[in-house]
Amino acid sequence: MVYWCLKAVLSPVLLLLWRVRVEGRRYVPRRGPALLAANHQSFCDSFFLPLVIARRVTFVAKAEYFDSWKTGWFFRAAGQIPIRRDGGDVSRRALDTAAGVLADGKLLGIYPEGTRAPDEHLYRGRTGVARLAVDTGAPVVPVALVGTRKIQPPGRLVMRPFHAVTVRFGPPLYADAAAGDDPLALRAFTERLMAAIAELSGQERVDVYASEVRTLRGPAAVEREPDGER
Repeated sequence: MVYWCLKAVLSPVLLLLWRVRVEGRRYVPRRGPALLAANHQSFCDSFFLPLVIARRVTFVAKAEYFDSWKTGWFFRAAGQIPIRRDGGDVSRRALDTAAGVLADGKLLGIYPEGTRAPDEHLYRGRTGVARLAVDTGAPVVPVALVGTRKIQPPGRLVMRPFHAVTVRFGPPLYADAAAGDDPLALRAFTERLMAAIAELSGQERVDVYASEVRTLRGPAAVEREPDGER
């Protein structure tokens, strides 16, 4: 209920202040489970992706968003799933909860890069999305969010109005259920997904994790990723 109230309040504001274009929306299933796997350039990505979809989208979001008073209220109100980056049982339970969302026939939003990119490149994907696709059989719809970084660059609290945003969906990908926990198969599927996102977004790919680059650029940017999503 709170999700729909927030959407009803925020949608007119977003559509008034930003020029939002949608492409390929037909690839999002009208019913049944699906993962929406998007590039992650800005905090406001989580506003614009649900904006253009009639169905509810539940996101897997890093727990730090829930810890901050600036953002925690929004993620809790919207019923999003926090995932701790310490790994172990806590992260596993978060992924199990995400699998439960898909088992209920709902849409799950996820950022395969694991964190916001430190620049405009598309970074190496984590295999968590592949694991969920294998475990649940849900299709993975690649998504490109273009223009959100100009609206709200990392570290900027206020969104800049009157910029254009494009949300572009691609044909769904299906993981081979026989892949199981095979690391090579999970990595191969993740590479296919990231290639599809790069084609939609026009971003240049970088074969390192975004979190590693953030670490190299300074201690304040260090973000640890969940174990088992290499």
